[in-house]
Amino acid sequence: MSELHHSILIVGGGAAGVSVANNMRRQNATIDIALIEPSEKHYYQPGFTIIGGGAYTLKRATKNEADLIHSSVNWIKDFAESFQPDENKITLRSGDVVSYDFLVVCPGLQLDFNKIDGLVETLGKNGVCSNYSADTVEYTWEVLQKIESGNALFTQPPMPIKCAGAPQKIMYLAADRFRKKGIADKVNVEFLNAGPGMFGVPFFAKALSLVIKDYGITTHFNHNLVAIDGETKTATFAATDADGNQTTVTKEFDMIHVTPPQSAPDFIKTSPLANEGGWVDVHPGTLQHNKFSNIFGLGDATSTPNAKTAAAVRKQVPVVVDNILKLLGSQELVEGYDGYGSCPLTTSLNTVMLAEFAYAGKVTPSFPFFDPRTNSRLWWFGKTFGFPWLYWHIMIKGIRFDIPHKASYVEKLTKED
Repeated sequence: MSELHHSILIVGGGAAGVSVANNMRRQNATIDIALIEPSEKHYYQPGFTIIGGGAYTLKRATKNEADLIHSSVNWIKDFAESFQPDENKITLRSGDVVSYDFLVVCPGLQLDFNKIDGLVETLGKNGVCSNYSADTVEYTWEVLQKIESGNALFTQPPMPIKCAGAPQKIMYLAADRFRKKGIADKVNVEFLNAGPGMFGVPFFAKALSLVIKDYGITTHFNHNLVAIDGETKTATFAATDADGNQTTVTKEFDMIHVTPPQSAPDFIKTSPLANEGGWVDVHPGTLQHNKFSNIFGLGDATSTPNAKTAAAVRKQVPVVVDNILKLLGSQELVEGYDGYGSCPLTTSLNTVMLAEFAYAGKVTPSFPFFDPRTNSRLWWFGKTFGFPWLYWHIMIKGIRFDIPHKASYVEKLTKED
């Protein structure tokens, strides 16, 4: 067992961790940075929807972690096991201990496939698919190509989850595929959401209900998937009515796209950094830990009530980097993050509705003179080419690129709504 020390220690090498490391390096050429991440591969997760929909490939969405981290950043290829914040230390799975001056915590979310009875045993076969894992996303496209008739179910678990729009995005791509193949009348598409509505932001929920109507999709709200039997091709849901009474509903399927329940990783939940819900407990504006002043958190595992998307991470990275540098210079922290998140909703195989919003569901688009509820070909190009390019060549490399997002751009539209 050995003990190492680094000025800045980052837990997690996903979108947030690599971006923070590379951004910090650009701001300060000499500061000592280390990043803890066990995975050799790095995935562009926003691309998983269109991989499952047959419009992208897993190969295009995958790069080697080693090629993304700046050569001067120490990559610790191990798992963070436990935190000792009072001593400014982390213990790794190997038993090694790493101490730090500043800690940045961004391990992402944990996919709890095991919380749905029978799912782990049948996932990746029997028409049971999920875009949420790199191991299973290609099977979604396999299933979509084979189905000719029957029931296609799409599920959404209780919040919070990565990209709240993703469970319905794949459904629209599937429905458009069925339409283009001329089998739309033979495939019954149903959306079963544990939540109470189509989308958390009413401004976009209304527009999405028109998309649902156009495809003839049946929706069931307050329906939470609890069990699945791949052999008999049946899915069981806990359904809650308006009075709070719960009943069990079983549905047959020919294909089912499952969005797994998600939570903060177990090693975060059991740590001194977690709040009561298990999330890294940070200030929503500064992203500084509410108890430990030399710890910051960003990305999906934090307590901030924003949409858990890559676009949110892009806005959070400079806030974390600048605030660490401010602490180093004995300056006041800046409340620089307003909860911005973006969800490019793929409404067909060539259109996207670009939903952008901040804390409390405030609609904050980046482009004036444009109704963000429009199903646009331009944003489809963004989804398949522009946004991945920005991710790999700008954000991950730590280059700052900001387009202001303003509620004033849609003031008239939100008032009319």
